[in-house]
Amino acid sequence: MAPKTTGDDTPKRLSGGNPQIAKAYGNAPVQAYIDAMPGWKSDLGRQLDALIVTTVPGVRKAVKWNSPFYGMEEQHWFLSFHVFTKFVKVTFFRGQALKPLPPGGTERSKEARWVDIHEGEFDAAQMADWIAQAAALPGEKM
Repeated sequence: MAPKTTGDDTPKRLSGGNPQIAKAYGNAPVQAYIDAMPGWKSDLGRQLDALIVTTVPGVRKAVKWNSPFYGMEEQHWFLSFHVFTKFVKVTFFRGQALKPLPPGGTERSKEARWVDIHEGEFDAAQMADWIAQAAALPGEKM
């Protein structure tokens, strides 16, 4: 499925600038999503994607619910990210098991934890550590 576009082949952006990319598996839809991320967020998306691929050889990719997903098997995911107006939210589906605990979470989020990355705040070393830990855990079936 091709992404919904604005008429000039640019994917439509939803609330907060999140690109609207159709559900699909593989690297191509994830790269389409990253390319359509607005401003500095696109560079961050490329950094995140490269860090995940380097940290987790053989990682599987998909776009679901207008967000890139990363996992070890096609239906078991350990991480996703999503564009918001002022930040990119990186969610670890079994984040309660990560050390140190990622900062985002609520009573309703159950096992999930996340980090909101604002412009200029990317900590690649901490993110790589969390990615490696998350990839070693059983994935979330979605």
